[in-house]
Amino acid sequence: MPASGLVAHTVISRFVDHLPYYRQEDINARSRVHTPRSTLASWSGQAGAALEPLYELHKALVLSCAVLHADETPVAMLDPGAGKTKKAYIWAYARGALDAQRGVVYDFCLGRGAPYPVAFLKGTTDPPAGPQGDRPRPWQGTLVCDQYAGYAQALDPKAYPERQGVACAAHARRKFEELAKAGASDVAVQALQRFARIYHVEAELGSLAPQERLAMRQALAKPLWEEMHAWLKLQRRRVADGGTTAKAIDYSLNSWAALTRNLHDGSVPLGRVEMWRGGRRSGLSISAPFVWRCPSNLAVAPFPHPPRRTGRADFPHPALFRRIRPSRSSGRVGSATGISAPTSSRGTGRSIGGTPFPACRFVFAARSADAVRCSRRWTGKFPSPVLD
Repeated sequence: MPASGLVAHTVISRFVDHLPYYRQEDINARSRVHTPRSTLASWSGQAGAALEPLYELHKALVLSCAVLHADETPVAMLDPGAGKTKKAYIWAYARGALDAQRGVVYDFCLGRGAPYPVAFLKGTTDPPAGPQGDRPRPWQGTLVCDQYAGYAQALDPKAYPERQGVACAAHARRKFEELAKAGASDVAVQALQRFARIYHVEAELGSLAPQERLAMRQALAKPLWEEMHAWLKLQRRRVADGGTTAKAIDYSLNSWAALTRNLHDGSVPLGRVEMWRGGRRSGLSISAPFVWRCPSNLAVAPFPHPPRRTGRADFPHPALFRRIRPSRSSGRVGSATGISAPTSSRGTGRSIGGTPFPACRFVFAARSADAVRCSRRWTGKFPSPVLD
């Protein structure tokens, strides 16, 4: 019967520190505690079931806001029996960047299709308060997302007239940023400068009320948007169709109405993509962690997660990849007694984690002049130098 601290330690070690259960089993065995991996997996499953109500409450907190950010990212998931991994997705839903109450909730899905955001945005179940109290309440408000077609069904005006979509300016800017980093387009550099002016104005309006922010946007940001719109149209006529620069420009022009919707609603932000682990998307996995670190510390992911390929068990210690070189004293005892063996440059055939031992070249001292000098027959004939 494990205490809550041991269960928490097991879950965090598995899903935050990426320690497989068989490694935890060996670690606990050093303390003379027998915890089979099946037992550790059972504890994690029970912890996931116990955390499910917390996840539902946090999901209700996130979906209670009027402005919601959505994004998805691919992750690798083991495909049992196939001997390889397949692509799965984690969807992130965050409260508005201008909302005083922050929060992010993650939803693991096997695909990237439209049914996943549609099912998630159906809402949560309210506490039973009569015959109609246990029905899900669909989310209503403004969804800030990219131009991925999977969000179109969730924002269908006929099915969900109370929802509207807003294009994320961070995704539009990122198209030009990728070109600028590669040095492939001067137009991308100029586009980033124009986005920088807009973001600079927005940074000064973060502490204002929605109505005051809307008035300042109309006075300061709207001329910048109109100027960039005319500039993008001009540059689009100058670049060739099908190029990377043309695609980046089309990404913004095709969604210009949704991209500038913040000029008509003071509570709508420009957009953001830092919802992944506080701004860093690198290292994201489907198993880490069930409590995510984000700027608000209020992000809870669904649990338990499918198994994750850590990779650590497949690669042994780096020292096993180094070529082993015998010391100069290797084989001296054998040479002194007249023992010799053939020279070998092949490995032993053994392996750790599927990686064979590195090939080693054994050069015996019987064929080395330095080793012969150090044999018993030559003792005393080569005295060591006297140190003053």
